[in-house]
Amino acid sequence: MFAHLDRQIRQYMLVTFNYWNFTLTDGALRMLVVLYFYDLGYSTLAIASLFLFYEFFGVVTNLVGGWLGARLGLNKTMNIGLMMQIVALLMLALPNSWLTIPWVMAAQALSGIAKDLNKMSAKSAIKTLVPNDQQGALYHWIAVLTGSKNALKGVGFFLGGLLLSVLGFQYSMLAMAAVLVLVLLGSLVWLESDMGKAKSKPKFSQMFSKSRSINILSAARMFLFGARDVWFVVALPIYLGSVFGWEHIWVGSFLALWVIAYGVVQGFAPRLTGKAKGKIPDGRAALIWASLLALITGLVAYGVQIQWQPQLVIVVGLLIFGAFFAINSSMHSYLIVSYAKGDGVSMDVGFYYMANAMGRLIGTVLSGWVFQMAGLAACLWVSFAFLVVTCVISIWLPKKGLITETSAVG
Repeated sequence: MFAHLDRQIRQYMLVTFNYWNFTLTDGALRMLVVLYFYDLGYSTLAIASLFLFYEFFGVVTNLVGGWLGARLGLNKTMNIGLMMQIVALLMLALPNSWLTIPWVMAAQALSGIAKDLNKMSAKSAIKTLVPNDQQGALYHWIAVLTGSKNALKGVGFFLGGLLLSVLGFQYSMLAMAAVLVLVLLGSLVWLESDMGKAKSKPKFSQMFSKSRSINILSAARMFLFGARDVWFVVALPIYLGSVFGWEHIWVGSFLALWVIAYGVVQGFAPRLTGKAKGKIPDGRAALIWASLLALITGLVAYGVQIQWQPQLVIVVGLLIFGAFFAINSSMHSYLIVSYAKGDGVSMDVGFYYMANAMGRLIGTVLSGWVFQMAGLAACLWVSFAFLVVTCVISIWLPKKGLITETSAVG
């Protein structure tokens, strides 16, 4: 049955399957590391440092990976990402005496490279499979890929908490590595070898985007994701466990629910932003949705600061934040692929996700430091400030007005 499907659909399904499986292990790994090392007595700043190389090498990987994808093909960068994640998981499966901070940081560095090679390859591949004159279809498939990925990352958070409780840290790493070995074998057999390869070999000096639109969107993306990770990566899971006294399984379950809901909303973002009426997002839409997200964040930060029903404010407020953040993220993901050049698309997408990784890096470091110095409310106020900067940058995004597209599908 699979063999009779259209070639483009088959390749889309393979790319998505690879991305889904990788994302499950990535989400589970993050939750396992945060909870396990907190149990070992690490401070929040020390835990944040474990992710420092993960995020830093994400910055480098997106920049260089886009160039590699254009030269070698997206199948190779995706498969290299799978291989590196397997090695990273096996590094963390060693006995506790080996799991020093430098060793874990090195494993996380490999995982960060792997994650961004995989994501850049998957997002870029969609551009090669959808015709340029079908922007509605492009928005739809980008939203589906991104939304399903984040929903599965949420499942990964739950899986991480569950695996830690049932199998323990080391056996969890081995189980996830075994699954990815099977995924890699399938990818090596069925993924096309020339996907995303540029017709002309791009030079290394061409890695940096020369597009004003992409540069502005990349800057907005950096502050958008910094605003999320400054409270989400380290501060929130530690706060839920240490202040509210939640068990590992409940911390993992809440963060899983948050990310799953976030992914579901991302998948529906085209409908929520008017695609059914022929509306395709532009800079004006990005500015409006970023402004709404900033307003919500400010209200949540104030509620936490005055300690008004803190569990209610954090649980409900951050779920609302997640829904609006999902729409912002999905819209940005569409805009970058839309702005990107068709030939060697991975270079523009890679540059953009370099900025995304830089935002995560800044947010991760601040998440541990600000929480340790001033608590969760301060993390949320930093998030609010980052979103205000996102809004200011978004003013300069291209505004095309209402775009009606008869070829929109999905």
